[in-house]
Formats: sequence, C-alpha cells, structure tokens
Amino acid sequence: MPKGVPEVVPADGLTTRQRRNQPVLAVHTGPGKGKSTAAFGMALRAWNQGFDVAVFQFVKSAKWKVGEEAAFRTLGTLHEETGAGGAVEWHKMGEGWSWTRKHGTEEDHAAAALAGWQEIARRLAAEQHRFYVLDEFTYPLKWGWVDIDEVVETLTERPGNQHVVITGRDAPQALIDAADLVTEMTKVKHPMDAGRKGQRGIEW
Repeated sequence: MPKGVPEVVPADGLTTRQRRNQPVLAVHTGPGKGKSTAAFGMALRAWNQGFDVAVFQFVKSAKWKVGEEAAFRTLGTLHEETGAGGAVEWHKMGEGWSWTRKHGTEEDHAAAALAGWQEIARRLAAEQHRFYVLDEFTYPLKWGWVDIDEVVETLTERPGNQHVVITGRDAPQALIDAADLVTEMTKVKHPMDAGRKGQRGIEW
C-alpha cells in the first residue's frame, strides 16, 4: 500500500470519504515487544486530532506504572486547561489484580475482568469515546474470563465512528477475523535474551 493508496478499491458503493471515515478495529498480538507501545502511538495521533481517548489496562497491576500513563494524563490536563488535543481517561480495570495472579482468587480476577468489559461495552453503546485502547485484553479472552463471541458482536456492531485497539499475546482467531487491522509482533532479538533486565525509558 505505497503512499497510503489501497491496491484494490472495493465495489461497495461508498465514496472515498465514507470509506476513509469507517471505524477501525485493530489488534496487536504476537510474542514480540511493542504491542502496547504501538497502540499508545496510535492513541497519541488520535489525541492530536482532538479525539476523546480512553485507555483500559486489563492485566498489569494497579501498582504498575508505565510512562505512557503519565504522559497521557498530562495531555489530558493540557486539554482541560487549553483545549489542545482531546480528552483523556486512563483506567486500570480490576484494581490490584495482575498477570502474576498473586492477589485474590481466579474467580476474583475473572469477575474484575468481566466488570471491566461490561463498562467498556456500555461506553461503546453510548459512543462515549472516539478512540479506545484495550491494553492486554487478549488475556481475559484467552482464559475464558470474558466471552469472545459477545466481545466480537459488541465490537462489530458498535455505533458511530469509534476506533478500538486491542493488545496482547495469543489473540483469539475470532477476534483476528473480526479486526480490520492485525499486526503480529515477532521477537527477533531482545536484551533479556542476554540476561539484561528491563530499564527506564525502554520498558517503562
């Protein structure tokens, strides 16, 4: 797709403008680093366009601090004070539970994940935001905590022009099939392979 020009123009009866303004469901999956990073990069573009941005982190602990959170909260404050960009919300769904599963029971985690998804579904129905990041959402789907068929139906039938980006390893095939944009991050090489730990400015 050189210079952003599609290789094939479908005979769908839509104008170029109508086709360009269709909502996008994107999935960033695979074992490589950069899935969330790429999603937050898209969210930054959305903010710059004045879109209302909402981030929902599903698996990282409430204590886990990521640099993007601090940056986007600052951008949200900038919007409130000057009108620049768009509004920003950042939510840690199920405060206190994490991929380590050290806090609470699996039933607690499943209930928290389901409650988080139900809140997102409510917001999608109300067209509350223009751009959503569902960070690490593939894990509750993989573990069966949230019903994949319900998620796919809600996402494919969402009203308006709401963009949704979902990140995490092992995205279910049904989600991949429903998405408009799917990127698989493949690890070729990583500093941790050489015994190096994560560091500031790279991992957080």
